Amino acid sequence: MRYVGFPRIFNFIMLYELAIIGGGPAGVAAGIYAARKKIKAVLLTKDFIGQIGKTSEVDNYPGFAGISGLALAERFKQHLKKFAIEIKEGSEVVLLAKKERQFLIKLETGEELKAKAVLVASGAKPRSLGVPGEKELTGRGVSYCPICDAPFFKDKRVAVVGGGNAGFEAALDLARYAQHILLFEEKERVRADELLQELAAKEKKIEVYLGVKVKKIEGATKVTAIIYEDLKTKKIFQLPIEGIFVQIGSSPSVSFLKGLVDFNQRGEIKINSRGETSCPGIFAAGDVTDGQWKQVVIAAGEGAKAALAAYEYLQKEKSNLKNTSKKTKIKNKK
Repeated sequence: MRYVGFPRIFNFIMLYELAIIGGGPAGVAAGIYAARKKIKAVLLTKDFIGQIGKTSEVDNYPGFAGISGLALAERFKQHLKKFAIEIKEGSEVVLLAKKERQFLIKLETGEELKAKAVLVASGAKPRSLGVPGEKELTGRGVSYCPICDAPFFKDKRVAVVGGGNAGFEAALDLARYAQHILLFEEKERVRADELLQELAAKEKKIEVYLGVKVKKIEGATKVTAIIYEDLKTKKIFQLPIEGIFVQIGSSPSVSFLKGLVDFNQRGEIKINSRGETSCPGIFAAGDVTDGQWKQVVIAAGEGAKAALAAYEYLQKEKSNLKNTSKKTKIKNKK
């Protein structure tokens, strides 16, 4: 029997036990642990590159000394694919809503799915300068992570952009390796804590430039110079450098979460020691959270921990549902 023009009555939306948002170290680790616990999970990510892919070399992740950021990200991805977990790559999450005891997730492609719990590991995006040469030379002298890349600039002349705590901390980290550090700040005074300023003042390698704005980063295959403007005199200067560390803040990728969880002043998700947020059923891990240190190894650990906490949450939800069902049956019999 054949029906022509039969109306579509049902709009089927797949229901998962756990949806993991993010394909960085935290998301991948969470995915591996979720799969090991036999959770029906899906991992949603635009790509598996993230911030780690912008790091020229990683030598502080145990077992992978001297590996490029892109290569390590690919290793993470291939490791995850060995487990029974569904992966939806190539689309970002644009909406997350809670309805009763479930979560509705919408992707930028328009696809929708549901989950009983959500683990957010969407990371943070470092703010860029937006100047010519920055994008082209990222990973070739332009870096956003001094802790990751400082050792690769031994005896070199480098610049740090940003006069806040992050900028001064970066300069102090670099002072252990680099020959000379030029710190650039647009305002006429720095915003870093007094203690950091005092430490920097004692370090002869660090030179601070105030009231200046970076206009361009030069170099063919690697950074060779920085072009900056003196905002008072409007004069343009060029300085030879071999590396530049951009430290003007980062933006957690949380636009889809507004109104669901609590955030700190920097817009990071507040979590407890188990990776739980203020909203039951939503967990978070990695750079998107209010954790103090943003490192690959820490993000991976937090992802595993949050996945285990999510598993316990799902087990309790199953138990509560069974108990509620039993009580309803007993009540109906009476």
